[in-house]
Amino acid sequence: MSSSESSGNWLVLDGRVLATLEIAATRRDRRRGLLGRDGIEGALLLTRAKSVHTLGMRFSIDVAHLDSDGVVLRLTTMKPRRLGAFIMHSRSVIETEAGALARWGVVKGDRLEVR
Repeated sequence: MSSSESSGNWLVLDGRVLATLEIAATRRDRRRGLLGRDGIEGALLLTRAKSVHTLGMRFSIDVAHLDSDGVVLRLTTMKPRRLGAFIMHSRSVIETEAGALARWGVVKGDRLEVR
């Protein structure tokens, strides 16, 4: 099992569990991201990330750029075959299926936690 497939992590907002969370901590796992998948249940955390792309992806995603404290700097929905913006102060990125962040009530300025 690669680190991006590890289980037992949760994405949390204000003490409320939003979703299961996979963590892509290695360079290889970050590069792979959600490529080759038809969707994702939960979310994927890309550590040490300032930008993402959806080149080669099969579905649209929501992207939340986080600072070093887990505060949401920017929220974006990206269609397949797009290059995302480079966010200077971003330290990590949450990726999930398009629409999930709105359903979960995540907005810019929220502090997301990994548990």
